[in-house]
Amino acid sequence: MTRVFMNAVKAVLPELATDVLIVMQKYKRKFGAYPNLIRPTTYNEKMLYRMLFDRRPIWTQLQDKYVVREYVKTRIGGQALPRLYWVTKDPGDIPFDELPEKYVVKPNHGSGWIALVPDKAQLNRQELVETCRGWLRQNYYYHFRERHYKPIIPRIMVEEYIDDGTWLAPKDYKLHVFGRKVEMISVMTGRFQTLRCNVYRRPWNKLNVKLGMENIEQDLPPPQHLETMIEYAEALSNGLDYIRVDLYDTVDQVFFGELTPTPSAGMKRFEPRAFDRYLGGLWRMS
Repeated sequence: MTRVFMNAVKAVLPELATDVLIVMQKYKRKFGAYPNLIRPTTYNEKMLYRMLFDRRPIWTQLQDKYVVREYVKTRIGGQALPRLYWVTKDPGDIPFDELPEKYVVKPNHGSGWIALVPDKAQLNRQELVETCRGWLRQNYYYHFRERHYKPIIPRIMVEEYIDDGTWLAPKDYKLHVFGRKVEMISVMTGRFQTLRCNVYRRPWNKLNVKLGMENIEQDLPPPQHLETMIEYAEALSNGLDYIRVDLYDTVDQVFFGELTPTPSAGMKRFEPRAFDRYLGGLWRMS
């Protein structure tokens, strides 16, 4: 679809119609067929339906990485939240000299944007500030048309560095909660290195499934605090038909990562493809 054509479409169609057209074309290019948005049945189709048509403010609240902290406190308490060292709309005022030796910098209004600072003595401060300003100039809604991103007020957050002792970044446990029950846990390793993922059914049974990337070469033992992770995820999902809860597990405790209302923006490539329909069957949309 050419830029000229898309500019013409945007000029004559309402924003929602433009979003639907863009999303359907992206889906068609990726999967070879258009999604069914009238009667969605697969996980991806239901995800697209939510991000295009479900305007409940709760999704923006949960996707905002700063605002969601208060939601987490009310549901499971503040003990699971990484320490927040600084939050600002101007990265130029980050108090670098007052920060600990390692920390994490990220914006509240996007996905995949993060800077790990494992040793602040090696940090190029100005480069990081410019990266942050680049994040702040963008509205993440325009990347994949996830409408709940659009109203978020952009901020930069400086948080505690979570270390589980295995990688530069800790294992990322993504608990998929359908109807307030954790049905599946995907585990990602190797962020900033070689990203891989395994998929487990509750309590900890490995599935022969790929989620758009290669599996981890070896099977993984269950996390030390698996029951606490499930408890947190189900408490955070109360009242929601589906949500993905991202958590980290360390020797001492479980840490909250984020809540994700529309993982992969409805474009997740499953192997086998039938797993898309299986997950869609678990999701009873409200």
